[in-house]
Amino acid sequence: MAHTITAQELTTLSTKAIDAKATAYCPYSKFRVGACILTTSGEFITGANIENASYPVGTCAERVTIGTAITTLSSIIIAGHRDFKALAVATDIKPAASPCGMCRQLWGFFFSLFFLLDLFGYSIREFTSPSFPVYMYDGEGNHKVMTREELLPDSFGPDHLK
Repeated sequence: MAHTITAQELTTLSTKAIDAKATAYCPYSKFRVGACILTTSGEFITGANIENASYPVGTCAERVTIGTAITTLSSIIIAGHRDFKALAVATDIKPAASPCGMCRQLWGFFFSLFFLLDLFGYSIREFTSPSFPVYMYDGEGNHKVMTREELLPDSFGPDHLK
């Protein structure tokens, strides 16, 4: 399901992603990442990366953000959000950093299967359509946009398990 966003939504999305970098916990790499996801109900949900001295234990900003969105109860949706319009990711480097492969995989399925009840074991590849826009911001606020399909072409998903 393709979604379009307004200029005001894009401004809010980018501002919140850039501001979310300030909440990053990255004492080892000092590589701050902030993210913001826009739900179809109009809510903006943010997150930032969280590091651990044991690097594989850390969590990327994109996964923090989508996990928060999925598990956050809202006044509109009792079970958490299951449908999204766009994601923005902000870093301090130039050019903007692209989301890692694990985060890319996490986006796919949710936006086409938003009635899914059991989320355990699913990734974001499972939560977005191929045309889902991902806005990537550098340290100066410049951005580029790519679709999930451009970031994760020919990806493996639930449809392969049938």
